[in-house]
Amino acid sequence: EFFRKYSDQYSIDWLLMMAQGYQESRLDQQAKSAVGAVGVMQIMPATGKDLKVGDIRREEENIHGGVKYIRFMIDQYYAKEPMTDLNKGLFAFAAYNAGPGRISQLRKEAAAKGLDPNVWFDNVERVAAQRIGRETVQYVSNIYKYYIAYSLVRAQGAKAAN
Repeated sequence: EFFRKYSDQYSIDWLLMMAQGYQESRLDQQAKSAVGAVGVMQIMPATGKDLKVGDIRREEENIHGGVKYIRFMIDQYYAKEPMTDLNKGLFAFAAYNAGPGRISQLRKEAAAKGLDPNVWFDNVERVAAQRIGRETVQYVSNIYKYYIAYSLVRAQGAKAAN
C-alpha cells in the first residue's frame, strides 16, 4: 500500500518501485547495509534527512523516501530527454547505482557508437557492461525482471477476478 500511495503521489509505476525495493532489501525494513543504508529502499540516513520524509527507520517513510528520490533523479536528469517513462525509470536506477555523471558519459559513448542513448536495454546497457562492469547492468536488469514478474502476477490476479 505504501508503494501505491507514494508512487501515485510522484507519478511513478508502483510495481517498478516495488521491484527496486525487492532488489535493495527483499522488501525487508530490517535490512541494513555495511555502509549504513537502512530499510526496504536502503536509504542512507543523510539522504533520508535531505528528502524530508520523516524517520526512514520506519517502513512508510523509508518507501516514501525511496520513491521521492527516484522521482528526483528522473526530474533532475531525464525529464526532458526523449525517452519512454520506463526508460526514464531504468536510467534513474542506473544513475542511482553508478552515479548520474557516469551514466551521462555512457549515454554519450553509446550515441557515438551508433546506439540509442535514450534506451537502456541493448543500447546504453552494452556500453555500461564494457566500461563499468556488470554491477549496474545486473542491478537494472534485476529490477526490470522483478517488475515484469510483479506485472504478470497482477495481470493473472485481474484475469482470475473476472
